[in-house]
Amino acid sequence: MKAIRIHRFGGPEVLTLDDVPWPQPKDDEVLVRVHAASVNPVDYKIRGGSYSVKEDQLPYTLGRDLSGTVELLGTRAHTLKAGDPIFAFIGMDRGAYAEYVVVKAMEMAAKPDSLDHVQAAAVPLAGLTAWQGLFDHGHLQAGQRVLIHGGAGGVGHLAVQFAKAKGADVLTTASGSDLDFVHGLGADEVIDYEAERFEDRVSDVDLVFDLVSGDTQDRSWGVLKEGGILVSTLGQPPAGKAAQHNVQATGYRAQPNPAQLSEIGRLIDDGQVRVVVDRIFPLTEAGVAQDYLEQEHVRGKVVLRVSDET
Repeated sequence: MKAIRIHRFGGPEVLTLDDVPWPQPKDDEVLVRVHAASVNPVDYKIRGGSYSVKEDQLPYTLGRDLSGTVELLGTRAHTLKAGDPIFAFIGMDRGAYAEYVVVKAMEMAAKPDSLDHVQAAAVPLAGLTAWQGLFDHGHLQAGQRVLIHGGAGGVGHLAVQFAKAKGADVLTTASGSDLDFVHGLGADEVIDYEAERFEDRVSDVDLVFDLVSGDTQDRSWGVLKEGGILVSTLGQPPAGKAAQHNVQATGYRAQPNPAQLSEIGRLIDDGQVRVVVDRIFPLTEAGVAQDYLEQEHVRGKVVLRVSDET
């Protein structure tokens, strides 16, 4: 089968299309024929050598989430059968930029009926990142106020909709060209970060969901109400600053969770959440897709089409 791998760290040019052996499922695993795979910032960070993967782990197949159909079952009993459509967020020991991949039971859920495979592949990593940040770590509840930094991006556009679906008052930052888009997702208030400072318009929020970090994070402490929480996807925020403002702060990495993935799928099928795919690239153009995600202003997600059956 074909897979996109890196044999050394570097720019998009280090991605190669390799012939590799088919993986074999065991225990509660299934072999999935990948129809589409999502492109995420973690992919180009791994490719560049700045995230988790070490040189002795090369060659390495990239890609953390996918949508596809079950091809073979492992040795344990399954409720699944060959041909069933699933979407999944897989561990870092495997890669989704491939024609086939082994997926564990705890990593997958039934693909939402209302999505094709390209749309479904856009969901697992971004969706679970948004869900866990808002609800597991941010403890967001109905009636609370949340400020989401970067509401038009891959994680952000889902976070806006999840928060709104759960009854929160949603404020978000976005570029001027994305204001109408984010309002259309259900945001109650959108701040153009290119034209104004969010802290001049926002105060007393229960949760800041930080997808940007840097200066944006530094300016966020003061908009939280006492006892509020700042949750970051980009490392652990400084505890000293949290204490100084009498708030909480946490950083995290998303984890596979089939129950949450299923709940996200239900929200999508119920019409409460829509998935936005900015660009679709063929698997053979994975390097171009990563470069596009890293360099351009992306609205929603970037996805690789692996199979024509999407």
